[in-house]
Amino acid sequence: MSVASTDIDTLAVDTIRTLSMDAVQTANSGHPGTPMALAPIAYQLFNHTMQYDPSHPNWPNRDRFVLSCGHASMLLYSVLHLAGVKATDKDGNVLDELSIKLDDIKNFRQIGSVCAGHPEYAEAAGIETTTGPLGAGVSNSVGMAMAQKWLAETYNTDDHKLFDYNVYALCSDGDLMEGVACEAASLGGHLKLDNLCWIYDDNKITIEGDTDISFSEDVGKRFEGLGWNVIHVSDVNTLSNLADAIEQFKACKDKPTIIICKTVIAWGSPNKANTHGAHGAPLGWDEVELTKKAYGFPPEEKFHIPEGVVEHFDNNLGKRGESDYSQWDSVWSSYKAANPKQAAELEAVFSGKLPAGWDADIPVFEASEKGDATRNSSGKVLNAIAKNVPFMIGGSADLAPSNKSDLKFEGAGEFLPGSYGGRNLHFGIREHAMAGAVNGLCLSGLRGYAATFFVFTDYMRGGMRLSSIMHQPTLYILTHDSIGVGEDGPTHQPIEHLTACRAIPGLNVFRPGDANEVAECYRTAMLISDHPAAMVLSRQNMPTLCRTKYASAEGCAKGGYILSDCEGTPDVILMGSGSELNLCVTAAEKLTEAGKKVRIVSMPCLDLFAAQSSEYQNQVLPPEVTKRVAVEAGLRMSWDRWLGFEGKFIGMDGYGASGPYALVYEHFGITAEAVVKAAGG
Repeated sequence: MSVASTDIDTLAVDTIRTLSMDAVQTANSGHPGTPMALAPIAYQLFNHTMQYDPSHPNWPNRDRFVLSCGHASMLLYSVLHLAGVKATDKDGNVLDELSIKLDDIKNFRQIGSVCAGHPEYAEAAGIETTTGPLGAGVSNSVGMAMAQKWLAETYNTDDHKLFDYNVYALCSDGDLMEGVACEAASLGGHLKLDNLCWIYDDNKITIEGDTDISFSEDVGKRFEGLGWNVIHVSDVNTLSNLADAIEQFKACKDKPTIIICKTVIAWGSPNKANTHGAHGAPLGWDEVELTKKAYGFPPEEKFHIPEGVVEHFDNNLGKRGESDYSQWDSVWSSYKAANPKQAAELEAVFSGKLPAGWDADIPVFEASEKGDATRNSSGKVLNAIAKNVPFMIGGSADLAPSNKSDLKFEGAGEFLPGSYGGRNLHFGIREHAMAGAVNGLCLSGLRGYAATFFVFTDYMRGGMRLSSIMHQPTLYILTHDSIGVGEDGPTHQPIEHLTACRAIPGLNVFRPGDANEVAECYRTAMLISDHPAAMVLSRQNMPTLCRTKYASAEGCAKGGYILSDCEGTPDVILMGSGSELNLCVTAAEKLTEAGKKVRIVSMPCLDLFAAQSSEYQNQVLPPEVTKRVAVEAGLRMSWDRWLGFEGKFIGMDGYGASGPYALVYEHFGITAEAVVKAAGG
């Protein structure tokens, strides 16, 4: 039976489908069936719903479209091309060319094409976030919706409405099977984010076959229980059904909405529709031609865009977006004149810059033998910075009192359901969704941070990895960093986590050795706007070093520096991070008394030290000094490069033990005496 139509709406929808089919088939790789099924949804959102100007794709008040089912990437690329979304340069300036050109689509999944296998943030304007791992996009969308609520409550006035955008996330069975999606939905429902709409592709197909083999829950009832407004659409090819559902979303107050759409994967394909064979493999050129015939398209013409389709998008989305943007720009001009202080803050948000004086109140800590836990000094530094960065916002996975991550200065406030102006967020025990949501905050221009115990990075490493892939300045505050957790025992004592986090390219892992290193590590991390940072902090106290006796903590900016030195060439170099740095200090005193020439090197961030010039690295660690000892209450793996073949490591090679932390260190031989012995003292 033919599904062909001359109706311009249907013609535009089918153009999205055929571009997707042709791109996947040309690449001989990809997922054609889902873009074919979801084309009506993407079309309806962009051409008839969204507040979006293709000529200003970074407009701060644009509606966000998140393709959480990133395997359907050709859906996004096709609609961005047809919609005429403009390209931008690395600074966000709009260029006089398309973000997604037809040649990019023709080179889908090929090196050099911005049309990667899954959407990659910043590869092309219009891609709001990286969505490969299922569930990541919907968790980002919660953070984006939170950002809109915070921006609106913080900056909108009675006379100037700057922020009223919605967030649409298109998700699949796979997204909703992932645990992170349920965490994110629970958070969104609790916060009553009525600006958030998930559109669920209920096609009942995954790679292995029909979802009945693994997924039989009633998704609608689940979301009702999570506090969502649930709408059902039985046929997405009748565009009025989608339009009605979206209007119901917009009319709903105090709840996020999920629109559950019954779809047919590979819709229109005579032999592959509604089969898992259309999910993760090309249809085959014969089937592509048969499907094009069914749509009424020239069967042998590849990448065909019928006359009038591009003009149709321009007459709807283009003109509507131009008008919406122009009205907003007028409000923004008036706002700047009426509210110069707030406008300056927003200009920093829009440009990704820190405000002047952001670091003016970072404390300098006095020397102290008793010292403090670095989680405590972290709390003081965080508050000093956030007080002067008015768009720094974040929270903890139910551990703020332990993480010391709560903002306590006047006006910090709480971000709560229906009251969105506070800067202290409460994520509950949802580490993975927390990481995804904070990425969404950062993608919205805010400086977001997330806090938990270091051992629980196991639950959120996927989100941390995506922070780095997207070059977002997400800040992770991670306390209880080692066997120093003590009595809580092996399950709560991170052993492999330093190495695991350091293995994430682009994630700068800081483990400061005293309070002043905490301050300088924060200063360094804040100045790096294109990489995330992990602050790994202790539960137990450590001395605050006298910086007239030892080198300035400003050396943290280079990742590693000479803390103290000897005359001439050292006999041995001692290296450490975090609480174990003080073991190096104590061991060095004993070795010096015994006549050894000792250099101490503090290594708070191995990642940054590795990025320094070879000249600097050799200055700190002279190649001729092969006797080296590194000490850290974790695995050796990330230290081998700096130890060399003859170096020795004092640390862990298994899991921890339950007991008072000092006795646990002694039990595992992580002591100053062990350092002295390893150094040949």
